[in-house]
Amino acid sequence: MATVTPADIQRAIRNIPDFPQPGIQFKDITPVLADPELFAGSIELLTAGFQPGQVDAVVGIDARGFIFAAAAAYRLRAGFVPVRKKGKLPYLTHEQTYNLEYGTNTIAIHVDAIRPGARVLLMDDLLATGGTAAAAAELVKKVGGQILEISFLIELTFLNGRSRLEGYPVRSVVVY
Repeated sequence: MATVTPADIQRAIRNIPDFPQPGIQFKDITPVLADPELFAGSIELLTAGFQPGQVDAVVGIDARGFIFAAAAAYRLRAGFVPVRKKGKLPYLTHEQTYNLEYGTNTIAIHVDAIRPGARVLLMDDLLATGGTAAAAAELVKKVGGQILEISFLIELTFLNGRSRLEGYPVRSVVVY
């Protein structure tokens, strides 16, 4: 396998104008996922610097974060933990509500998803305003996890989401 660079991944990401609503420039990652080299390379880039045994759990944020977090967990021989929208997990949960541009949203994690002191990577496909990732980080803290890093395939810097994740190491593979 040739080494995949962030530029290779960025070239494969499609820009879809006015989706899901006018004025939004949607970053479509499906071409990255469909290409075995780019998908594998994205996981390598998202987990660079970590080896099996250094991470206990990779937490993925609903829904596209699951794709990257599950593959990263497999690569690192760590557990995979989903953070889901409220009402989607079947067992007892901790919930965290956060603000959206218009309204609020709530995400949840199982109360026993992560053992206290576990070393955690938190992962999602996109860092925009940072609200969802900040709420997920709070959930990881509620269950006793220690966040080693918060990682994203894409970061939209003009939305300043990184500022909501102050105090955490943040990695973004592709930056717009």
